Amino acid sequence: MAVFPARATAQGLGLGSILGNASDSALDKLAVPGAFYSDEDVRIGLPIVGNPRRGLLGSIFRAGSKLGILDGITRKINDAAGAAAGEAKPIFRASIDELSFDDIPGIVRDKEGGTKYLRTSANDELHVKVSPLVDTALTDVGVYQQFDGLAEEHSFIRDAGLNRESINRSVTDQALDGIFAYIGREERKFRDNPLGNVGKALGDLF
Repeated sequence: MAVFPARATAQGLGLGSILGNASDSALDKLAVPGAFYSDEDVRIGLPIVGNPRRGLLGSIFRAGSKLGILDGITRKINDAAGAAAGEAKPIFRASIDELSFDDIPGIVRDKEGGTKYLRTSANDELHVKVSPLVDTALTDVGVYQQFDGLAEEHSFIRDAGLNRESINRSVTDQALDGIFAYIGREERKFRDNPLGNVGKALGDLF
């Protein structure tokens, strides 16, 4: 009896197909204008160095928001994340194709197992590849330019220690959190109501 590599076995069971479809569906949904901002569970906050909800800096930023100084930036940041998501499908597909699926039973039993495995296996690589997409989108919607202008007028913006790199990193981190949350939801849906009964077959096998 032939012994197949784990990757081939996983693909044969349909895990790669389910995860690929879940990824495509998640990114399509987040690419819709306003999707990130409209969903409070994945809405991207202002790129504050450190914990945005604690400490003096967080208080200053909240005060700035109340004064209207930061009006529009949060929405622009979320628009940029959505634009990046729309361009990221090939990147996620490539990462999924490279997965080895070492622990097949564990992944199959968890309805979001493929998503969790993708994140633990490829998060750093995805961050590197998605970051330029976010950078371009932030430039296109004028976030960097707006922060530069505000920094010239308000010391609390300068004191935040924000620059192009830190803004990009914060937005990319939060965008990936949202993307993986959506992929997990979509994976669960595909397993519960799969096309071609692939998800049911996975459940029956384990």
